[in-house]
Amino acid sequence: MDKNSKYNVPEVLTSLVEKGEIPLELGKTLRAFYESYHKATASDESAIPIFLIFLDLVKQQHQNPYPFEPYHKQVRRPFDYHAFSRDFLRPLIDKQASSIFGKETLQEIENHLTQGHNVVFLANHQSEADPVAISLLLEEQFQSIAEQVIFVAGDRVITDPLTIPFSMGCNLLCIYSKRYIDHPPEKKQQKQLHNKKTMQLMSELLKEGGKCIYVAPSGGRDRRNAKGEIEIAPFDPQSIEMFYLMAKKSKTSTFFYPMALGTYDLLPPPETIQVKLGEERAFNRVGIHLSIGPQIDMKNFPESENPDKHVRRKSRADYIWKLVHDDYMRFPR
Repeated sequence: MDKNSKYNVPEVLTSLVEKGEIPLELGKTLRAFYESYHKATASDESAIPIFLIFLDLVKQQHQNPYPFEPYHKQVRRPFDYHAFSRDFLRPLIDKQASSIFGKETLQEIENHLTQGHNVVFLANHQSEADPVAISLLLEEQFQSIAEQVIFVAGDRVITDPLTIPFSMGCNLLCIYSKRYIDHPPEKKQQKQLHNKKTMQLMSELLKEGGKCIYVAPSGGRDRRNAKGEIEIAPFDPQSIEMFYLMAKKSKTSTFFYPMALGTYDLLPPPETIQVKLGEERAFNRVGIHLSIGPQIDMKNFPESENPDKHVRRKSRADYIWKLVHDDYMRFPR
């Protein structure tokens, strides 16, 4: 390898596979990942060095996987994974084409957190990169929120080698989603126990106060319908009810806000839901969008007086979904 090879990502990848430092299949996935990233960031000279750092982090995770706890706090030392994640994604964001709505509400949220109150964002979810995308959108004017958000995330973000370096830079409450809890069947009970522990930890965090939590009540990413239109995935009434009851039980003031995200084209999800790890990723350089709506009235909403609790819960979930959907429709197309 000549002296310039260390800057040639395909050659570095070939070397990693040949030396047995990463498996062949992971090498193929990383090569496709790099080609997509390089194409999207071709005009940015910082992209190659940051991708080489990413390769080294993936190699480290393959050889010595990080032991995520149910509640993971972002790792800032000795290596700052939070800063790395933002540096990795920044060349992909067209800031001129990006937008933030609800800045006055974000100021209100900052005040709540400063006073020791909790804030819960009920949001849609479009891209694996959403946590970092949110951080980048907030970093200039709302840095404290950007660094405080705790993301309720599925286990895939802490088991897929390509996502682990980014997950290490986030605050995470890790749960197994309903979609994957039965796969494989022999681990279902173990996963349920894990989820119970995570919920207990979340309850403790809410009691402490001053916590900002992001939840996607859909349990997954938005996808395109048969017409090719992006649809905001329906919100699960039980998920929203669980977080609402936990907030009330904490006896610490907790405020709920709708968050709409427009990040789909940044890193589109696969067309179909995949159980197996290792989905293909394709980056694009695009504008991304965020909207925070006014505080949600969790007690008063259409059908809130209905005597049937199942009707009430579904009506509330549909009501909150519509708040997010309507804000999403404000984004440039």
